[in-house]
Amino acid sequence: MKRQFSLLQIGRVAIFTLGLSVFMMVSSFAQVEHVQQLKFPPLPDFEIPVPTRVVLENGLVILMLEDHELPFVNISAKIRTGSRLEPATKVGLAQLVGRVMRSGGTTTLSGDALDDYLEGKAANIETAIGEVAGGASMSCLKEDFPDVFQVFADVLRHPSFDSEKLAIAKNQSMAGISRQNDNPDSIVGREFKKLLYGPQSPYARTPSYATMSAITRTDLLDWHQTFFQPNRIILGITGDFQQKSVMKLVKKVFADWNPGLSAADPSVQYQDANLAKVFYVEKNDMTQAKIMMGHLGVMRKNPDYYALVLANQILSGSFGARLFSNIRSKQGLAYDVQGGVGFQWDYPGIAVLSMSTKTETTGAGIEALIREARDMVENPPTNEEVAKAKSARLNSFVFSVDSPSKVLGKYLTYEYFGYSSDWLSKFKKGIEQVTTEQVREAARKHLRPEDFSILVVGPRKGTAPALARYESVQELDVTIPEPS
Repeated sequence: MKRQFSLLQIGRVAIFTLGLSVFMMVSSFAQVEHVQQLKFPPLPDFEIPVPTRVVLENGLVILMLEDHELPFVNISAKIRTGSRLEPATKVGLAQLVGRVMRSGGTTTLSGDALDDYLEGKAANIETAIGEVAGGASMSCLKEDFPDVFQVFADVLRHPSFDSEKLAIAKNQSMAGISRQNDNPDSIVGREFKKLLYGPQSPYARTPSYATMSAITRTDLLDWHQTFFQPNRIILGITGDFQQKSVMKLVKKVFADWNPGLSAADPSVQYQDANLAKVFYVEKNDMTQAKIMMGHLGVMRKNPDYYALVLANQILSGSFGARLFSNIRSKQGLAYDVQGGVGFQWDYPGIAVLSMSTKTETTGAGIEALIREARDMVENPPTNEEVAKAKSARLNSFVFSVDSPSKVLGKYLTYEYFGYSSDWLSKFKKGIEQVTTEQVREAARKHLRPEDFSILVVGPRKGTAPALARYESVQELDVTIPEPS
């Protein structure tokens, strides 16, 4: 009979399993010659709780998961918006909306007054907008929940976008633009997305002085009016509450919020093929070279998803994975090396391999990464590697669902991107059913060295000999245009 566990019990199972593993390792030390010979019992089956789902007449979706361990209530909301919907002339607008919604206060409560109110309640309210979604969160003591929740709703529905707070946020963003070339990791990540998605794609655009300067308070108000509608919001509630009383409060606060005119979001463009060549960014205040190579990846809906999860584990999922073992441990070319086929929920992620290495070993580093990608096909994963990858993923899975907030966060994401509500419960079975041949085929199909764009960031003096071997190297200009 399958045993059912609460989230608290799931955490205890995880701790027990870890302790049992340590005990067995110690007790079996004299009986085996290699750590690979140690045998561990499988995790007991457990059932992950499913949130209660309610939809109001105005389209607002509510997901609820009770947890009475501590006297707190937490809210996490997803709003159907994102910086990928910005006009090209006002990149940075969504980021400002997310910041000033909270810092600027509401039409009835200034930002500073809101700070004082929350501090007095030991509560928290935050808002932000990322690339593919907007977010709002709230946490407070159970006894304060009715009052703080109404303030939270006020922030969502009636932000004032105070002009002074907007000016502060714009100045902070301008300062960030001025420093965007300070960190080589920032440069390589930013420019690599441009190479793969296309420089004009919303997935690769970054704010500039010009686009930030063009943004006005009216733009923030219009953005809020367009995207912050009840039928575009998913509200997740977890903590010490009773569903009946919470639903009564939610309806009191949100039921009179009428949805605006329904408008289809504009399609988000990206290029479907990248240039398989070498690119270079000069940065002479470095002592190392940053190397990144790859091509577009897949979405999680791809039929090879579970096989790719295991292929990524084999390639870069642990200290014993191929990249770490071969490039760091055996060749000593890098301390930090990683790679795999990336996933996004509703657009392709990036299949990427990357590392930092001494400038004099730039060439060896490039060759090593390409060789490891080729070896996933020419020396494909073995049955033993696949078995270890399965074990690692399945044994760590429990830690991704060991708290109500983690579970609810996953269901919010599935709801937002239109994935089935049983996506989480299918993960364990999906991993278990993958065959070695499927892992090999997925690696062959989705990790293609011949299609790699290769980007190197580093000092010209140290990296020039490595780049000289290539027939064509395109140098990228990352100069920051001066503000007008």
